[in-house]
Amino acid sequence: YDTIAWLLEHVEGHNGRVGQWGISYPGFYAAAALVDPHPALVAVSPQAPIADWWYDDFHHHGAFLLPHLFNFIASFGVARPELTQTWPPRFDHGTPDGFDFFMDLGSARYANERYFHNEIGFWDDVLAHPNYDAFWQQRNLLPHLEARRIPEGGPGPAVLTVGGWFDAEDLYGPLHIYPALETKSGTASNALVMGPWQHGGWARTGGDHLGDVHFGRETSLDYQIEIERRFFASHLQHPRAEDYEGCDPLPEAYMFETGANRWRRFDQWPPAGQERSLWLGEGSLDERAPTSKRAHDQFISDPAHPVPFTAAVAKGMTREYMTDDQRFAARRSDVLVYESPVLEEPLTIAGPLTASLWVSTSQRDADWIVKLIDVFPGDAEDPEGLREGMHMGGYQMMVRSEVLRGRFREDPSKPKPFAPNQPTQVDVPLQDVLHTFQPGHRIMIQIQSSWFPLVDRNPQAWVDNIYLAELDDFVAATHRVYREAGHPSVLRFSTLPPGADQRLECAKFSSGE
Repeated sequence: YDTIAWLLEHVEGHNGRVGQWGISYPGFYAAAALVDPHPALVAVSPQAPIADWWYDDFHHHGAFLLPHLFNFIASFGVARPELTQTWPPRFDHGTPDGFDFFMDLGSARYANERYFHNEIGFWDDVLAHPNYDAFWQQRNLLPHLEARRIPEGGPGPAVLTVGGWFDAEDLYGPLHIYPALETKSGTASNALVMGPWQHGGWARTGGDHLGDVHFGRETSLDYQIEIERRFFASHLQHPRAEDYEGCDPLPEAYMFETGANRWRRFDQWPPAGQERSLWLGEGSLDERAPTSKRAHDQFISDPAHPVPFTAAVAKGMTREYMTDDQRFAARRSDVLVYESPVLEEPLTIAGPLTASLWVSTSQRDADWIVKLIDVFPGDAEDPEGLREGMHMGGYQMMVRSEVLRGRFREDPSKPKPFAPNQPTQVDVPLQDVLHTFQPGHRIMIQIQSSWFPLVDRNPQAWVDNIYLAELDDFVAATHRVYREAGHPSVLRFSTLPPGADQRLECAKFSSGE
């Protein structure tokens, strides 16, 4: 607010209209400007914004994304008492293999002893707050957006929130900031754009592929020319409607449909759809609820041998892991696999998903990871530009995945141990998708209890603060997932009928005017 006031007074030649945008943390700053906006602020675009640190960036439902925070804070968090133009050097892991590095670390508690020496304040804050207490709740932007002030005499700024379906860092933020802004009536336009991008990929890449998954076009250029450029131009430079004759209007929600590789327009998000369920069966995904009196699958979860989150050798969280081929995980005995029959018709899933599981553990705590996967047919064609030696036949594309730290299944602020070997319901919310499973493909669900080193290891024996777990706290456990009449496990979602490509067109901008 004060910065805008200063600029209006000291910058010459302006027209009195101010815009603001940013990606990642600057995206948070842009969103925060909406809480009490300056009257001159007419257009804001939060892009990949963090909204709540308990569900994005460094945590997912209480599970700690250890390498993401460690690698970031090891350089970014170093104290800089004086102004500098030199970026601090990257942390030297001594190996390109993050799996080995973080296994050797043991748990988060040993980072100070070996590397940080209590000199990085935010790391110490995280370790001191293992639950969703006031420390984290006070940093949640969403309630402030819901209660934001609307300037007198006007509707407030127009908003364009932007996110990537495969943003490994901040997917929760855009999908929750958009509805938080919908709570105030009488405000200016509030739109959402989601594309097939990594973190900030719409500004940093062509957006034609991520990892081995190709999207058929340079989606980032679609966004930059037809959406972002027009959004700011229409609010800052040329606000007259007649300046855009012949242009498709900007929709409420402009979403890229992965699997079908096309843009879709919606007047709300999530769209109204048909509710569907897929129930876990004997290695299958079934349209009907189970009728067996007793049925379950079990596996041994051993913290000494956690499931890797990627087959790649990497120091930390990769940009591509959210579209990675999951065959490496499906072949492990500590990963449960459930698969649909071959689809005869396209199936489009739109909006949020929830995996409602009945589970048990022989210990007192467990993490639960659920992955929704698109299994390509064996004869799938290779797209142009696919890396040498790679083939898409049988590819298991991760469409969406999420983790829930089991102790927070009822309340993120009040951890609760499991009663050993007692069936317990655990709901794992998955972030929104817009994805079409094509004919000839299969739908797969994978369930596991470790995802290393993306998520820190759960000791499985009960400790009050997992971040401070010692090496002898880590024990193997037998986990069960039930699929019986009294304890059915199910994935719930909504579907849409097939749609056409609805890419926006505006000759004024496409021609470079």
